[in-house]
Amino acid sequence: MAHDRVSVLQALETQGVCPVFYHPDAEVSLNVIRACARGGAPVVEFTNRGDFACDLFGEINRELIRTDPDVVLGIGSVVDAGTASLYLNRGARFVVSPCLIPDVAKVCNRRMVAYFPGCGSVTDIGEAHELGCDIVKLFPGSAVGGPDFVKAVKGPMPWVKIMPTGGVDPDEASIAKWFGAGIVAAGMGSKLVTDEAVKSGDWAAIEAKVRATVDAVAAFRASKKG
Repeated sequence: MAHDRVSVLQALETQGVCPVFYHPDAEVSLNVIRACARGGAPVVEFTNRGDFACDLFGEINRELIRTDPDVVLGIGSVVDAGTASLYLNRGARFVVSPCLIPDVAKVCNRRMVAYFPGCGSVTDIGEAHELGCDIVKLFPGSAVGGPDFVKAVKGPMPWVKIMPTGGVDPDEASIAKWFGAGIVAAGMGSKLVTDEAVKSGDWAAIEAKVRATVDAVAAFRASKKG
């Protein structure tokens, strides 16, 4: 199944929760990603960590394309255009950075791939929009103002689509606070895909945690429509 830019953005917003993780073993990574997908979050961010990470990503993504075509695998922690190109050539469906990098935006735009730059100010967000970024990553989410920052930005810029990473927990209270402020999705790392579950190979626990979090986002959204 082909995943174009628009379908990736829609899928991410629909699930509301983007699992963020890295593991150096391909088989472990595949099990985690498949557990997330079964839990209702097929859009997953794999992070760029260390030497040969792009080769590992290529191995994982090649297998997923063959066996799990509905999974949308993207790459995070990208800080230069060359690295972005390496991952795009290995099938990355979106690219995430901890900061705003215009050259990465240009590379992604040439391939019509979604780019989520890390933004910590209104200026960053405005520049990201000029570069064609549909969703901006608020990072680090809790450190730059949290939900109050989101609310403040959406006052004069109601069109902003924000996805914080860092500070959003997989529980109803945190979800209500952040999504109530107006975010469209949230990146969640080790609190969602716990080290304990990964080390013990408890893929069912990861699936259940992801499912509960995705359902909590859906329930909150439904409560606001009612």
